[in-house]
Amino acid sequence: MTNSSTDFADAAQEERLKFYYFVRAGFSVVWVVAAFTLAQHSSALASILLVAYPAWDAAANFVDAARSGGLGKNRTQAINVAVSVATTLAVILALQFSMNWVLAVFGAWAILSGLLQLGTALRRWKSFGGQWAMILSGAQSALAGAFFISQARMPAPPSVSNVAGYAAVGAVYFLISAVWLSVKDLRREAQSP
Repeated sequence: MTNSSTDFADAAQEERLKFYYFVRAGFSVVWVVAAFTLAQHSSALASILLVAYPAWDAAANFVDAARSGGLGKNRTQAINVAVSVATTLAVILALQFSMNWVLAVFGAWAILSGLLQLGTALRRWKSFGGQWAMILSGAQSALAGAFFISQARMPAPPSVSNVAGYAAVGAVYFLISAVWLSVKDLRREAQSP
């Protein structure tokens, strides 16, 4: 494989990654808006959103890993898919008990998925650079998870809003990553003859 074809393949992967980050940011924004508005008036919609969030994460990680060389090559994402599927099922079960249980499940998931996202970003740093926002996002997710577990033990019942703030911060990190890669593309285009 020549350098130009390798460069083309890398550029195509970077373009795909940028699109992926924009899609993740967009989904999170829509989810957050629905959580802060519509779900405040409907416990059924709040439950659907709480189940959908980790399910979406599982699907997004699966598709991203599949398009980045497969689950075998992207082990952190493969594990993240399994963790997010298990979390989706755990949220369905926890909803039968209380929102405190749901928030504790989200806390455990935020810790695990944050650490796995951190691992994915560190691996991608070698190929794409500019993964600092995803590294920060993964680390902050793990910290937020510990906070969720602490909140879940409080007597006041939590709501979907507790998770919505977390999702909003995640949306910002995905958007920053997408914009960062876009700026990198513009700089590369400006430097090429």
